[in-house]
Amino acid sequence: MIDSKNTAARYVDETPVWLRRFTKLTAVWAVFLLFAGAQVTSTGSGLAVPDWPLSYGMFFPPMIGGIFYEHGHRIVAGVFGILTLIEAIWLRRAIGWALFGTTVVQALIGGLTVKLLLPKPVSISHAVVAEIAFCLAVSIAFFCSRGYRKLQSVERGAAPTGLTTALVAIVFLQIFAGAMVRHFGAALAIPDFPLSFGRIVPPVMTLPVTINFIHRCGALVVLAAVIATFVRLRRYEPRHPLRQLATLLLSLVALQIFLGAATIWTGRQPVIASMHVVTGASTLALSLVLALTARTVAWRARRQQPGALLASEVTA
Repeated sequence: MIDSKNTAARYVDETPVWLRRFTKLTAVWAVFLLFAGAQVTSTGSGLAVPDWPLSYGMFFPPMIGGIFYEHGHRIVAGVFGILTLIEAIWLRRAIGWALFGTTVVQALIGGLTVKLLLPKPVSISHAVVAEIAFCLAVSIAFFCSRGYRKLQSVERGAAPTGLTTALVAIVFLQIFAGAMVRHFGAALAIPDFPLSFGRIVPPVMTLPVTINFIHRCGALVVLAAVIATFVRLRRYEPRHPLRQLATLLLSLVALQIFLGAATIWTGRQPVIASMHVVTGASTLALSLVLALTARTVAWRARRQQPGALLASEVTA
């Protein structure tokens, strides 16, 4: 049974409408920032501006050549920093300040990347921290949404919290492998797809080939994990949030694999390669939303009743 008093109290405490919209704006801007950052790497513009925090000693240099991508990325990142600061002040919650702090760290790592002339460990760290900031922005938007409030009133059941949490970890590791591929320049180390030099396993394992092949194997692991999650969640009725998210996630992974293949087939065309990065980040964020949703609708430990089922599971 739903506790009507608690439900009413939750809706009274609902996040203000403009704050909800602002958190969504911040999350969407994070996607734009990821694309802008990916464009820098995809076009080889990482050192088009050799100084930091200024650009050739200016706040706004001529936007020509690689400067357009590198300085443009800095502008987009600066706007994101302002958005996260406003959000942190507005929210007055630890998670808001965690996002702002992560954004500051991300900016400093970006500056260090330029100062040290693109060292691979620092560049990879820059990419990974960007994913963490994106996930924090998405999490805040999720917790402030009307959808989250509605989830709190859904009848609780045996949602697969362990499986969905494991999926987030698997996707994150694949994102890390993808960052290594990009910053080791290994995207075309294996020039064909779906085979590798015409074979299932590459005949020669140089470092770039090994990194590329690990990333390809990781894609299969992610696909298998997403399919397993989708099958597990099919027991819910079609309109249940968990099933809808699982269906969307499966479609997104299929798109991501296609973009990965297209990156190879087009010789790493910059826009396609950048969209591959953005879709990978979106896969991670959606996996996180799925895991948070599962935890929201799952039984609380103190209320768990062995053998009980969701009404939707009984009728499935």
